[in-house]
Amino acid sequence: MYLDNIKVIKNEEEILIPISDIHSLLLDNYKILLSVQLINALAKANVNVVLCDVDHLPVTMLNPLFGNSTAPKSLREQLSWNKINKSILHQQIIKRKINHQKKLLEYIDKNIIEINILEKYENEVEISDKTNREGLSAKMYFQGLFGKEFKRFDEDIINAGLNYGYAILRSQVSKTLIAKGLNTTLGIFHKGPNNNFNLSDDIMEPFRPIIDVWVFKNLINEKLFLREHRLALIEQTTKDIYFKNQKQTIFNTISLYVDSILNFLKTGNIEELIHPELKFDEL
Repeated sequence: MYLDNIKVIKNEEEILIPISDIHSLLLDNYKILLSVQLINALAKANVNVVLCDVDHLPVTMLNPLFGNSTAPKSLREQLSWNKINKSILHQQIIKRKINHQKKLLEYIDKNIIEINILEKYENEVEISDKTNREGLSAKMYFQGLFGKEFKRFDEDIINAGLNYGYAILRSQVSKTLIAKGLNTTLGIFHKGPNNNFNLSDDIMEPFRPIIDVWVFKNLINEKLFLREHRLALIEQTTKDIYFKNQKQTIFNTISLYVDSILNFLKTGNIEELIHPELKFDEL
């Protein structure tokens, strides 16, 4: 670190990068050395720092312990969120997720039968998604996108790309939630006892097809998940999407989306809940 910059030293070359210009820092090399001074400076600046494992998958996020002065107040509000409002929010998030999945299948001109079934499932999502339309849609969607033989979480290049991209999105959502004083462990409908990012996983659902469309366009005919693919997926999460009919970066949209969710949970007014909109011809 040099003054308020990251000093990157590789061989005999030095590069200075202002910390204020950095939103996310992804470290994907075991030979990287960080000073404690730099780590603390990144934390104070609320930079999203993500560490990758030997398989290049993001596994660790560095988050400040005192990142938001309103965190105690936000936590009390989070613990008191109305159950009915959370159930309605669950329903609405899943409906928007399925809607984006359907639109992606339309964009790549997939079988109209699969598209019609997803539209049917979208209209059938109940409060709290009691009939698991999310799960039924996911199976139909992924097989429509990647073929009948595709299975989520198999060890193949498609799943490697999806896992990597989703992990980057999750880190972006987590950064935003923590900056707003929220506890990422306490989810709305994700409740994994060993998951420190339940709330992040709730919020990121409508954004997942941002990754899906890139993987479909770029990895289907590839054999290995390479560094160039990882870099391109990171860049994919910097694209513009739409919120309230205005083009915004994904970073900004996540923040605006969280604000709309918080307003809805506080007031119960469904008009406060505004979802992101994906236009796949621009992704």
